[in-house]
Order: sequence, then structure tokens, then C-alpha cells
Amino acid sequence: MKSQVLVTFSSKHGATAEIAERIGRILRDAGFSVNVQSVESSIDLHVYKAVILGSAVYIGQWRKDAARFLRNNEEVLASQWVWLFSTGPTGVGDPAELMNGWRFPASLQPIADRIKPKGIRIVHGTLETEKLNFFEKWITKKVNAPVGDFRDWKDIASWANEIADELKKNGLAG
Repeated sequence: MKSQVLVTFSSKHGATAEIAERIGRILRDAGFSVNVQSVESSIDLHVYKAVILGSAVYIGQWRKDAARFLRNNEEVLASQWVWLFSTGPTGVGDPAELMNGWRFPASLQPIADRIKPKGIRIVHGTLETEKLNFFEKWITKKVNAPVGDFRDWKDIASWANEIADELKKNGLAG
């Protein structure tokens, strides 16, 4: 039997991994068979009907392993149901507004255009200074980035439920 949904991610300090786990749990609760794993894992995409791929964002870019995963799997992803998400902005307010309208790395947009994802989302992230290296501490201080956990779990749950509804509506039974 084909596994139905893969939620895969790249996370440096763990916040994006926790978001991916939450998305996976919500999809499981909706009745889907779901695997949640890092893009660094050995993944055979052919066994999935849908893929949700996310990455933490640093200085407007996805992590290198997530970008590599997207590039290396473009052909397979183009034949599947795909959603993409980015995590990163801290602070209060709409994440896209906090990122001055940024929603996805420009360098990866041509690949996304060819894959034609069902959705691209940016969600709030966390900034915990005790997890940062010297350079990360310096840059966050320089840009005066808000510190704390700003993930909006209700928004993330709502989006995961929208994905579940879309999959069910289009014949991928949960």
C-alpha cells in the first residue's frame, strides 16, 4: 500500500521540525497515513501521493539541504500533490508583512513554478538566543529581531486542516 502523505523538513534548531510534526499529527488525526522526516533522510518519494515540504529561513533563503531536496526531486514532485512552507519571521503580525511580502526564496521560485504546488505558506518561527551561534547572535542583534517563540499553532493547525480537506475533496481518502 502506498503511504499517502510525507511531511518533510529542514530545521536547524528544531522549531521547523516541531511544526512538521504538528502538521503530520493533524493529518493523521484526519485519517491519513503520514510519515514525518527530515529532508536529510533517505526518502523514496514514489511511495507518496502528497508531499508537504518546509524549511527554516535564514536571510531570505531556505536551508541548503531543503533547497537541494527540492531541486533533486523536482520531477517527482511535479507529479504529486505538493505544499511548501517556510518558517522564520519572529514578532507579532502577518508573517508575510513582517518579511516585506517575501513568501518563498526567489532562487527556488522557478522550480516551484514548474512543480505547481497547491499552496505556499510562510509561518512564524522562533528565536531562542541560547540556541544561536556567535554569528547568529550578532546578526539578530544587528537587525533587532524579536526574541521568543512566535509560532501560531492555531494558524498552522488551520492550514494543515485545509490540506486534509483539499486531499479528501480531490479523492485522496483519509
